[in-house]
Amino acid sequence: MTLPSILLPGKAAGLTSYFSPLYLVLFLPVVLVVYSVLPQKGRRWWLLAASYGFFWLISGGLAVYLLVSTAVMYWVGKRLTAIQQEQKAQVKLVERSERKALKLVYQKRQRKVVLLAILFHIGGLLVLKYSGFFAANVNAVLAALGAGVRMKVPHFLLPIGISFFSLQGVAYAVDVYRGVIPAETNFGRLALFMSFFPQIVEGPICRYSDTAEQLWNVGAITWQNLSSGFLRILYGLTKKLIVADRLNLMITAVFTNYGEYQGGVIAIAAVCYTIQLYMDFSGTMDAVMGTAEIFGVKMPENFQRPFFSKSISEFWKRWHITLGTWFKDYIFYPVTMSKRMKAMTSRMDDLGQTDFETANHCPEAMLAIWNSCKGKARQLLNILIVWLATGLWHGAAWSYVFFGMYHFVLILGGNMITPLANRFFAKVHLESNSFPYRLFQMVRTTILVIIGELFFRATSLGAGLAMFGKIVTDFHFDSINYTLLGKLSIDGLDFLVVGFMLVLVWGVSILNERGYVVRELLAEQDKAARWAVMYAWVLFLIIFGAYGMGYTPLSPIYANF
Repeated sequence: MTLPSILLPGKAAGLTSYFSPLYLVLFLPVVLVVYSVLPQKGRRWWLLAASYGFFWLISGGLAVYLLVSTAVMYWVGKRLTAIQQEQKAQVKLVERSERKALKLVYQKRQRKVVLLAILFHIGGLLVLKYSGFFAANVNAVLAALGAGVRMKVPHFLLPIGISFFSLQGVAYAVDVYRGVIPAETNFGRLALFMSFFPQIVEGPICRYSDTAEQLWNVGAITWQNLSSGFLRILYGLTKKLIVADRLNLMITAVFTNYGEYQGGVIAIAAVCYTIQLYMDFSGTMDAVMGTAEIFGVKMPENFQRPFFSKSISEFWKRWHITLGTWFKDYIFYPVTMSKRMKAMTSRMDDLGQTDFETANHCPEAMLAIWNSCKGKARQLLNILIVWLATGLWHGAAWSYVFFGMYHFVLILGGNMITPLANRFFAKVHLESNSFPYRLFQMVRTTILVIIGELFFRATSLGAGLAMFGKIVTDFHFDSINYTLLGKLSIDGLDFLVVGFMLVLVWGVSILNERGYVVRELLAEQDKAARWAVMYAWVLFLIIFGAYGMGYTPLSPIYANF
């Protein structure tokens, strides 16, 4: 077998996502049927086999990368344990005065092992995902300088979901180093945690302490878990087929050929893309969480009604929650507490502490802003690092870097303006918690999110700037007619169906925000009502789902990150 053949995709080309017919009609039912007849110990190994089978079907021989990644994490955990045990033994043999220095020696050895794990996962990710981007930009600089040499631009095949299981692997190694969890001694258990098929493509990014025990000790499938999980999968499928796929052709047409459209049309496309992104990603999470629930596995939620947010900072605490907590726990806090960062930011905080605060000519508003930022250089620098990393995590393109910096500026600006806003509210005796103001905050946040997603979806940074420029300078709707809608492969009925679904999702979100779970409310109804709702739901999906001739299914957006 030659290397190229190993890297070819799997044989089941139709299994592309959790919404593909091959997955829903064949793969998942077969997994469930076999699982249900196996004894408890056999179920864990069947899930492991099914997970690797699923990964091979979507990534082919690149599943070897997942296996190697797991093997490296297994070795790292065992090596850290060995060093920790050796440390305990040696500490007992030396004088109390020498123990601190000895502990530092062993701590440095552990750090080297963790660094190796990080270099393997993050370094490998950087090489596979970003080396082409780096080489292309170096070549652009060389061309501008008139140099006659060029770097070869490499191209690599990437395993689906590589970013997600790479971050999980790093979290596992760091948690073992910190003593949060013991190192896993069972390779199969670690492999199942790293590869569990419902979450391997798009997350959520799980911690070992959250799901490993559940996965290894899965129980029998119950009717309650089956019905509840099925309903959540159905809800996700509805978001995907009725909204995300329906808008795909229109969004692709505008973003690919934005020069042909007025700013008003581009603005509508940007709004539609934000809707599509949410419906696709949150719908996928519904399918993932629902599938895991069938097996009795509870994973961390990745969405918490983000469009109810009153600020950009709150929005990103509600969107892709597991990624945000990963960056917070493994980048923000470690960087914040590092000695070098403390020393550098202390010097930054000392700068300007001279006459600025006491200057009589300094406006009161500027003093309020200064006081809000004073002494926060470390926090601001860490937010910059986190958002730069967040932008780059999404892809190797300047548009993603801009996306990260855009949100950094918004969060920084929000932190600076907050004291001014509070002073204003106090002076005019305005209740900042009033419904009109909260509604204004939610609308403002949504608009800012839409602008950011425009650059996120744009084919390049230049395209994003050009599209935003057209929205600002050419915001017209004169060209919106039946001819344009036909060109965009969308019509009034499509918008009506999408609007109905948005109202439905909004209503469900309001209930969730108030602590109600629709599936639980449905379970409390009598059997006839439950089955009537389910049949109506399935029929609605069959009638209005965007599939078949004339539709291009949306590829899993976050699977490519």
